[in-house]
Amino acid sequence: DEMREEHYASLSERKFLTLEKARAKALTPDWKLSPPPTPKLLGTKAFVKFPLAELVPYIDWNPFFAVWQLRGKYPNRGYPKIFNDEAVGAEAKKLHNDAVELMQHFIDKKLLEARAVVGIFPANSAGDDIEVYADESRSSVAGTFYTLRQQEEREDENYLAMSDFIAPKGSGVKDYVGAFAVSCGFGSDDLCEKYKKENNDYNVIMTEAIADRFAEAFAELLHAKMRKELWGYSPDENISPDDMLKVKYQGIRPAPGYPTQPDHTEKPTMWKLLNAEKETGISLTDSHAMWPAASVSALVFANPCSQYFQVGRVCKDQIHDYAARKGMTVPEVEKWLGPYLAYDPDA
Repeated sequence: DEMREEHYASLSERKFLTLEKARAKALTPDWKLSPPPTPKLLGTKAFVKFPLAELVPYIDWNPFFAVWQLRGKYPNRGYPKIFNDEAVGAEAKKLHNDAVELMQHFIDKKLLEARAVVGIFPANSAGDDIEVYADESRSSVAGTFYTLRQQEEREDENYLAMSDFIAPKGSGVKDYVGAFAVSCGFGSDDLCEKYKKENNDYNVIMTEAIADRFAEAFAELLHAKMRKELWGYSPDENISPDDMLKVKYQGIRPAPGYPTQPDHTEKPTMWKLLNAEKETGISLTDSHAMWPAASVSALVFANPCSQYFQVGRVCKDQIHDYAARKGMTVPEVEKWLGPYLAYDPDA
């Protein structure tokens, strides 16, 4: 309890804007100046049995070494420089070789399956929310994404919410929002069971780590496919997978449960719009975790003004407002957003 009190005491020293004041400092792009790109695909498109070999160039190996708690010292921190590190280089190289070998085995024998669904929908913002429409007539709302706005005092002039990146309703500007769900975990549980029976814990960890790397790589590839073909707003984009990992492209793909939208309860709306479970078999658990575990989902924003940001701590006025908009009780919202509250809900 002492730690808890200290935690909230430290928060009380921080300064926050009221929700009303934060909203007055929203980002307001000139939509007429840079009108949103019209997508080539409207609705959803599913991918099943996607070739795993195509995902390999998009793999980010850095989190793989983190799984094994291997960290090189500067300047040999990241992949592939970690192999030069005096302390962990040799071990990192061996792990990487083993992973590549096992990965090739999974590819050759088709032991893991990659599935995905992407969607692009007509959308406009309504205050801090994003309304997604059933079709281009924009007369019926198929779903609403609720977003959270920064309140913690900062030097930036804007206090962001994801809804700022979508043209407002009533602006006369037609905008769109995308989403995807991908998984490379189909087959992973069976493989892990098999290795457990053989008392091969090494391969259990390796299989889970590889399935995760494949899923993140699939998300990277699909996002590129959306930018260049399906949405098609960057048809001439020509950047290496390495530069993709450094986010050197237009648009963002924030995932529910991460700093730009820390609320996991936004996932069911994505699942409904994408018809994700029927199209791919990727399901949500009661706690809104994805199954299989090696899965990635995100919203996709195309406009040049969109950027990653951290919502940070939010105050009671926003929690009450957010709960009312979502049709949830305040305690429910407080439970889901516990780590992001700027106040003690039990005080």
